[in-house]
Amino acid sequence: DPVMIQEHMRILSYAKNQPTVIESLCMNCYENGSTRLLLTKIPFFKEIIISSFSCPHCNWTNTEIQSAGRIQEQGVLYTLQVKTKEDMNREVVKSDSASTRIPQLDFEIPAFTQKGCKCEGFVSRRATDPAVAEKIEEFIQRFKKLKEVEEEFTLIIDDPSGNSFIENPFAPQKDTALTVTHYKRTPEHNAALGIEAEEEENDEKPGNDLDAMRNEVLVFNTNCPECNAPANTNMKLVQIPHFKEVIIMATNCDSCGHRTNEVKSGGATEELGTRITLHLTDPSDMSRDLLKSETCSVLIPELEFELGMAALGGKFTTLEGLLKDIKDLIVSKNPFMCGDSSTADRAEKLELFGQKIDKIIAGEMDVHIILDDPAGNSYLQNVYAPDPDPEMKIEKYTRTFEQNEDLGLNDMKTEGYAEK
Repeated sequence: DPVMIQEHMRILSYAKNQPTVIESLCMNCYENGSTRLLLTKIPFFKEIIISSFSCPHCNWTNTEIQSAGRIQEQGVLYTLQVKTKEDMNREVVKSDSASTRIPQLDFEIPAFTQKGCKCEGFVSRRATDPAVAEKIEEFIQRFKKLKEVEEEFTLIIDDPSGNSFIENPFAPQKDTALTVTHYKRTPEHNAALGIEAEEEENDEKPGNDLDAMRNEVLVFNTNCPECNAPANTNMKLVQIPHFKEVIIMATNCDSCGHRTNEVKSGGATEELGTRITLHLTDPSDMSRDLLKSETCSVLIPELEFELGMAALGGKFTTLEGLLKDIKDLIVSKNPFMCGDSSTADRAEKLELFGQKIDKIIAGEMDVHIILDDPAGNSYLQNVYAPDPDPEMKIEKYTRTFEQNEDLGLNDMKTEGYAEK
């Protein structure tokens, strides 16, 4: 029962990996059984709740996994082109809010009809529906062909919560068979996830409010994303020289010591996208201030590395801080570096990638850092300002239709809306 699980979240957050036992109704014989709940963490999947039910009367058992982490700011759409049997070995994390489609079979598992899971061989699952019983054998035979990759097919996972994941076996290099798209949720998505949109009821001009925000730190009561204990989030408007105004939010938890910060652009989406290319020539480049918006991708061509938008969220840090965060994300917090998911070859490749990042930070590698932001809201400090930086190139470009679609601009009406 999702309501029951939510009520015990706070208890689980302090359980120190000890399961909580709750008496609950057996849905097989309607006698009382026991449900054991355990809160644990999986990198990239945030927190999960493992629930295991057993009934001493009829011996019926059931095990489920449910995401306990916070809903991400954007939804995520994974599109995987399955061409070889190696693609069938990719690991998949699918939350219960995600829908799964295989267009070649005209097959779909809608959201909230299948419990969250971490699985291998995702296509080996079968769907049974009495309404299509006469076609089930033909469907299974086609399914078997896809499982043996006798023909190419597409696997699509669409998760408005942003908590699903498909493995990139070539990490840290780009995966040409996998496309990851982040998008803004619709009101229908928010309603399905139980998120209530906050309505602004302020008819006064915002000028005075903005002036007040620039001169003070606003404090909001929130919950820690790690231990769920009450915490405070501080927010302040900050003007970046030679750039624009940004909003910095920082959360400090007194219970577990967790600290996090996030940066949002204080302005609108620019008319043109921005691509910033910096040639690293000296270790002092590591101290350059850097603003990476949530729509910005980071590329290092010499390492054949690309970090997609929203992967690290919005950050206001230094170039060294960004590289350390990339290393931490790819190497230290990679869920496929531990347990059954780990392989010697994969661990060696990621370890080598981490060593190259360390060399870049130490100024021992000749590389370029590229910040590509379709929204135009990212920034890298020019240490020669107001003169041009000889090692940095800033390009403005017109966004493609797909980039405007990702930013939610294609359906945005900005003219004549007041007339209706």
